[in-house]
Amino acid sequence: MPRQVPKRQKAGSKASGFTLVELLVALMVMALLSLMSWRGLDAMGRAQTQTQARADTLQALSNGLAQWGADLDAMADDLPPAKSINTTPAPMEWNGQVLRITRYSNTADGAGLRVIAWTLMADAEGKAWQRWQSPVASTRADLQQFWTRAGTWAQSPTPADLTRQVRIVDATDWQIFYFRGDAWTNPGSSSDAAATNPDGVRLQLTLPPNHPLAGKLIRDWIRPTAVGSKS
Repeated sequence: MPRQVPKRQKAGSKASGFTLVELLVALMVMALLSLMSWRGLDAMGRAQTQTQARADTLQALSNGLAQWGADLDAMADDLPPAKSINTTPAPMEWNGQVLRITRYSNTADGAGLRVIAWTLMADAEGKAWQRWQSPVASTRADLQQFWTRAGTWAQSPTPADLTRQVRIVDATDWQIFYFRGDAWTNPGSSSDAAATNPDGVRLQLTLPPNHPLAGKLIRDWIRPTAVGSKS
């Protein structure tokens, strides 16, 4: 007599496994989840890249402003003020395009005087606030040569100049003001401007719209030996 399969066992065998439709639905859900995960990771990666770029830009600006202050702090105050453009090294001179500073330096490549120049200059990446520095001068003739070279650097940099300049940050404009007679004025606004070293320097830097600190940035420096100066 043939053996009969219990009804419960038949029912169990019908319920095992997945249908083709169920497999297709599961595959579609997994594909959608993978796509969503990839987009999420891509967005996170781009956000991290943008955040790092902003942090790098802010760090470069911070380093540049610190260097600006250091150059002014180390300025050679014992030199006579400038009397005319491109004639003699002076503690500081603004010619409308380049701010030149003669400062004391004590670094690994030697100790002595060097000439520093700051300007707004266009390069392959666009306009930027840039800094140039000369080697340490060993003679007065060297110092005179570096002073003249710093004045022409922004207009026609030589290959050697390019190795001595540092791009600080993108900028669209900049202005310099001197502090004299308890007031901030244009460096050449007074008749005796060239005969007096200022008690302070105001840097006004205009940063582009895509910069984290877009707009005008003002940094004041007051000579440590100035008495009764107002910021």
